[in-house]
Amino acid sequence: MTDIIIVGAGSAGLSAAIYALRAGKSVKVFEANTYGGQIVNTPDIENYPGIKHISGFEFATGLYEQAKDLGAELVYEKVLSIKNEDDKKIVYTSSGEYEAKAVILATGAKNRKLGVEKEDEFVGKGISYCATCDGAFFRNKDVAVQGGGNTALEDAAFLSNYCNKVYVIHRRDEFRGDHKDVETLKAKENVEFVLNSTVIELIGETNLTGIKVINKLTNEVKTLEVSGLFVAIGQEPDNKSFEDVVILDEKGYIKATENCLTNTKGIYTAGDCRTKEVRQLTTAAADGAVAALAAASYIK
Repeated sequence: MTDIIIVGAGSAGLSAAIYALRAGKSVKVFEANTYGGQIVNTPDIENYPGIKHISGFEFATGLYEQAKDLGAELVYEKVLSIKNEDDKKIVYTSSGEYEAKAVILATGAKNRKLGVEKEDEFVGKGISYCATCDGAFFRNKDVAVQGGGNTALEDAAFLSNYCNKVYVIHRRDEFRGDHKDVETLKAKENVEFVLNSTVIELIGETNLTGIKVINKLTNEVKTLEVSGLFVAIGQEPDNKSFEDVVILDEKGYIKATENCLTNTKGIYTAGDCRTKEVRQLTTAAADGAVAALAAASYIK
C-alpha cells in the first residue's frame, strides 16, 4: 500500500511528489512515456519566478532529480483505470495493479490536431507538433506555424533562427500569447504574419510541399509553398480512462476546485488536465503543491 499514487510525471506531477514526500508520505509516480511533460520541448523558459533563463529539459530534470532524491519511485507504466473503494484506491496499469490511500491525477494534455485531410499521413513528413524537436530538419527552408498562443510564438521565434521564411498563421487578428514575443517576431525580417486565417488543405504527395489557407473575413484562399507546418493550436486532455471516478467537463478536463479536489474523496488533480483559467508552468507547480498537501491531509 502506497500513501499517494501520482499519475503523470510532468511539472505538476513531480511538484506534487516533492511536496508529498516532504510531508512524510510514500509516493509512486506513474508515467507512460518519459518524465517532464510538454515543458521538455521548450528551449528557453523566461517566465518562471526566480529563474531568468532555463531550458525546459533542464527544468524538468531538476524536478525529477529532486523528487527522486527525496524517495519518489517512478514507474514507467500507463495507467488504464482507477477503482475507488472506501479505504483505498486501486490503480490498474498496463502491467499490473497497485493500491494507494490517495491518488493525484496530473496527466497533462496532448497537442490538438488541425483536423484536415492528410494530417496523420504527413506527420514526420512535413507536419510537426514540436518545433524544438524537428526544427533543425528544416534549416534554410520555408515553414509555417499555425497558432496564436505562447507556444506558437515561441515556435516561430525558434524556427526563425534556422529557416529561410516563417509564416505565422492565426485565426484572429490579435495573439493570445505574450505581447513581448509578438513584438520580437514583428522585428524579424524572415517572419510574416498571416492573420484571420487558418489552414484548410495540405499539399504534397509523399511529403508536404505547401498549404492552402483561407482568410475568414474575405474567404480568400491562398497557397503558401512550405516544407514544414508546425501545429501549435492548443492542447486537449486525455482523461477518458478516469471518467468513472471523476467528473469531466464538456472538453474532457477534470472538474476540480481551486484546492484541486475532485468529486471523489481521496482523488485529486493537478496541472493542465484540470478545469482552470490559466495553464502555465507556475500554475502547474502550484497545483502540484496544493494537491499533494490536500492528499496528505486526507490521509491523516
